[in-house]
Amino acid sequence: MNRIKEVLNEKGIKQKWLAEKLGKSLNMVNDYCNNRRQPNLKLLFLIAELLNVNPKELIKEN
Repeated sequence: MNRIKEVLNEKGIKQKWLAEKLGKSLNMVNDYCNNRRQPNLKLLFLIAELLNVNPKELIKEN
């Protein structure tokens, strides 16, 4: 599980912006945000860098 959607909301960033920065479709980013898919570690670190957060902040602990 990830917190990408929560972090985007906290920072006021749209999924469309993230999709453009990652070179991914909006549907793919939406799947990440809704935990239907999980980004690989390399992509997770890139998302963290783009959002200026520690990668650990993007991961939910169960």
